[in-house]
Amino acid sequence: MRLLVGCVAVLALAGCTGGSESPPVDRAITDVPSPTPSPAESVEPTTRPLVLALNARRPALDLTVGQARRVERGEITDWRRLGGPPGPLRTTDRTDGLRHLPMDTIAVVVADAVGPAVRVATVGGVDPLRDPAAYPLQVAGPAPAEVTTLTVVGDIMLGRGVAGSPLAPMSERLAAADITVGNLESTLAELGPPRQDPVTDSFSAAPSVRRDLRAAGFDALDLANNHTGDFGDASLVRTVGLLRAGGLPTFGAGRDLAQARQPAVVERDGVRFGFLGFNAIGETAEAGPGRPGANAVSMPPRTGPLDRAELDRVLGDVRRLARRVDVVVVLPHWGTQYTHRPEPVQHQVARELARAGADLVAGGHPHWVQGAEQVGDTLVVHSLGNFVFDMDFMTQTMEGLVLEAVFWGDRLMAADFVPYRMDRAFAPRVVPAASAGSILEPFWELSQLAAPR
Repeated sequence: MRLLVGCVAVLALAGCTGGSESPPVDRAITDVPSPTPSPAESVEPTTRPLVLALNARRPALDLTVGQARRVERGEITDWRRLGGPPGPLRTTDRTDGLRHLPMDTIAVVVADAVGPAVRVATVGGVDPLRDPAAYPLQVAGPAPAEVTTLTVVGDIMLGRGVAGSPLAPMSERLAAADITVGNLESTLAELGPPRQDPVTDSFSAAPSVRRDLRAAGFDALDLANNHTGDFGDASLVRTVGLLRAGGLPTFGAGRDLAQARQPAVVERDGVRFGFLGFNAIGETAEAGPGRPGANAVSMPPRTGPLDRAELDRVLGDVRRLARRVDVVVVLPHWGTQYTHRPEPVQHQVARELARAGADLVAGGHPHWVQGAEQVGDTLVVHSLGNFVFDMDFMTQTMEGLVLEAVFWGDRLMAADFVPYRMDRAFAPRVVPAASAGSILEPFWELSQLAAPR
């Protein structure tokens, strides 16, 4: 149970009813004396945050308590008074339009109403979704469910021209999340000849990279990609064994189809997260009964028409996992390289994954950032771009987004997209949003998520 200690004010929420349109919130400060309950009736009061929600496409906003109160009361009507460029600022307490909130509007709503299509303002530096108990604006109601932070990064290639410790600049940030996952596109063994071009397209890294992966806080690694099999079946199996023996659970590839389909399950404070991956690009062998390889789904543009039986197998795995865990995350390796635009089939498969029970779908392989969409309550990010990769021949392959998600219990409450660029050593480094136009502009341009109407 989360109790608010020393909050500036506790606000009472009244008049909540069902339906698509929420009535106005009564935010009167609860300092009116009330009857004293008998000891038998005494119940510890609980609260939850009253948040100021903006369209997710707007930059982050931090307010003082005084500013937040004035916004809540409708006394601030120009963005300039909050440090932004001049323009009309409107407020609403409606919750039915939050997925497409106008860019000029702040919604003053109970935190339960929000999702990844909005970002919430911090107040006094406190994020109401990450640290609800410390947030100063509260309303009466049930305490929030357990908070879990999940970080997902894109393609990690630690061989070829990558040397040193490229994860080090981001390690503290990644390790701060409760759970961190990513797609590892390097084998840790060379027990056979290279299956792709030995100079340009076969990737292996030393087993010592496990130390850096652990230091960066990785809790599980996806191996369902087109480079896990670069040095043959024995190397793939050895890589899985080395990673697991080094305290790094894997999913998406294995000694046979059963192991490749096996999810990684990570539990934090009683909330269980399950991870599945599949490879739609080929090159790594398809796992089968008694045959090492990756969990595979054939689909355009690389491996032919959509294979219905293979997709149905993955959808069945998603359904079964959804019955075992609280949150299901799927990492597909799909799409076309060097484009911000997802293939139409990615949208189709994403919708089916959502219907099967996936809560979050985060893709890789295009090497460029691609857009995001919300399918029901499921967040789909088509590509986060390269995280570590020695592709310095174009700007787009040297930059990407870190997905930082916040869950309350089994519910996705927020998704922050943190831009970064790799330096000359291919180490990713966060860049401020004001300097990240080449990353964020194409991402939002091709995103249905939070698109204003």
